Amino acid sequence: MKAFFDTSVLVPVFYGDHEHHAASLSLFLQFTKDDACCGAHTLAEIYSTLTRMPGKYRVTADQAMLFVGSVLERLSIIALSAEEYATALDFWSQAGVTGGTIYDALLASCALKAEAEEIYSWNLRHYLGLGTAVESRLNQPPSRSV
Repeated sequence: MKAFFDTSVLVPVFYGDHEHHAASLSLFLQFTKDDACCGAHTLAEIYSTLTRMPGKYRVTADQAMLFVGSVLERLSIIALSAEEYATALDFWSQAGVTGGTIYDALLASCALKAEAEEIYSWNLRHYLGLGTAVESRLNQPPSRSV
């Protein structure tokens, strides 16, 4: 797998006036299921984010599911099995990961499972400290217009 997308890259794809929309959309459209993926948990994060945004940015559950459907059409979904999940929790706890960082660490585990060459995020700091195998793959989407 060439690319792994985290939630911070996927949400701006659906908001035309988001500061990262152009770069996120351009990157999203460069890939297909054959060469890009996201974690299964990312689908829930997209849904949660879109349906809790403030004011005019909040979408209905049905609209959020349309956006989730767009992700499902374009990206492969990577999930950890129950055994992989338990192993990852143990690994990350032994590595000193605590609190909410575990969620990003589990997404990193999905990226590593997919053998993603690059992990795209606008929140690189969330992945710092997760080791060379993760940090060496981290990238923000290139800035460019659609």
